[in-house]
Amino acid sequence: MKLNLMAPINQLGYGIAGLNIFKALQQEGVDVSLFVIGQPQVTSQEDADLVRNGLEKAQLFDPKAPCVKIWHQNQMAEFVGKGKHIGFPIFELDKFNEVELHHLKSCDRLFVCSKWARDVMYEQLGVTGHTVDVIPLGVDVNIFKPSPPCNNQGTIFFNCGKWEIRKGHDILAGAFKEHLKTHPTSQLWMMCSNPFISEEEENRWLQLYSHPNIKIIPRAETQKDVYNTMSQVDCGVFPSRGEGWNLEVIEMMSAGKHIITTDYSAHTEFCNSENSFLIPIESVEPAFDGKWFFNQGNWGKINPVNITEKMNLVAETLSENSVNRAGIETANKFTWQNSARKIIEYVRI
Repeated sequence: MKLNLMAPINQLGYGIAGLNIFKALQQEGVDVSLFVIGQPQVTSQEDADLVRNGLEKAQLFDPKAPCVKIWHQNQMAEFVGKGKHIGFPIFELDKFNEVELHHLKSCDRLFVCSKWARDVMYEQLGVTGHTVDVIPLGVDVNIFKPSPPCNNQGTIFFNCGKWEIRKGHDILAGAFKEHLKTHPTSQLWMMCSNPFISEEEENRWLQLYSHPNIKIIPRAETQKDVYNTMSQVDCGVFPSRGEGWNLEVIEMMSAGKHIITTDYSAHTEFCNSENSFLIPIESVEPAFDGKWFFNQGNWGKINPVNITEKMNLVAETLSENSVNRAGIETANKFTWQNSARKIIEYVRI
């Protein structure tokens, strides 16, 4: 089977998905011609060789092969070849604007990460004859292996993801400080540097999280570096108002770490009461942060009290040797190989 794949290749969310899906498709025997969006950035010689091979194949690509494009929903105009044009956007809100709808409707087929996203697609696109298939993203279980218990002094919570109001970073600091009133030995580690904001904006976030019990960690260079940090903590806390997937949650599950996260959007594809401490979302609110979102759609409305309650529950009920076995089982079902096999299945229809 031949396939043209358009995707970024780097250490950001879209780029990690693009690289891992590209590698998994090759492992499944697909002849992939790779068209990189932006400049490719890899962290190992093995990945560099694989990407170079995919780029070389793209020079003599099959114009009749289907093309899958992993990218934003407002940039689905350009595809490769004459085969089926399959858009694979990853989005966080429940509403598209006119440009996004126009681009999505131009595709022959659409892939999304979750049933939540599929429902949004069908509601927004209406009866157009489009087929929308769910292709869950994955985790590299060879990197994010179950790690030994940490035996930390107090509970160490961890958040990873670029500084954003959407990620709940505006309320997590206050929720954690409230938690400290009854659990003064807990810590919160933040790996949240955002390459898309100004130095002034970055400093405002750092000031908000300035506290003796909060540790700011520089952005990791590789997935192995991310795992090395995750292996040292007890619980991930991700109070996100809306997600297209959230790679870090499934990565922490794979490492056997406990999870606090919102019961909303793409999280609902793989987070449940058995593998996560779920923050309830009783209603939605207009998505506005004055930076990236301007009331186009809605995201989950979060009560910070619920974040503190879940942190208290983790600190009080989990033993030092506790492992999230349900999370490990979940992660084993959401590998990049499974993502690739789903793509192959649906492309062949």
